[in-house]
Amino acid sequence: MATADSIGRATARASALAVILRTGLIAGTLDISENLVFNHFRGITPTMVFQYIASGLIGMRSFQDGSASVALGVVLHYFIALSWTAVFYAASRRLEILGRRSVICGLLYGAFVYLFMNVVVLPLSGVPHARSAMTIASRVSGVLAVLLCIGLTISLLVRRSLGFPPARK
Repeated sequence: MATADSIGRATARASALAVILRTGLIAGTLDISENLVFNHFRGITPTMVFQYIASGLIGMRSFQDGSASVALGVVLHYFIALSWTAVFYAASRRLEILGRRSVICGLLYGAFVYLFMNVVVLPLSGVPHARSAMTIASRVSGVLAVLLCIGLTISLLVRRSLGFPPARK
């Protein structure tokens, strides 16, 4: 038999999952949109972008697997965005400053995400490591995308969902 307490916990879990899902999908969509637009001007197609993402899991085979690796790249991209959202959401439930100082905390979180992805995740993945192909423009674009589309977006949307008051002016 369900108690009021167990129903309350289930409702809170469902609410948290809804916030994480909505926020992660928005942040992930902003991030991949920036990436696709930036790469369009470099002659890189959406297919190539998503195959590159998929190559993190399946290596160079990704570039021969056609639409299956594109779909895998889409799924992986959103899985990563949702994971970072869940981490921030969980932390914000324990550290009130993340909600109170959402702009600076979001930008710092974005910097952490960027560093973690580039220093830990990418070197351990199967993506082709062509550091020489990294231009200043692509590095700046990548940093700004993660700071603004991932870190700041997640922070502001989580803050709003948790009911923190707007920042004082």
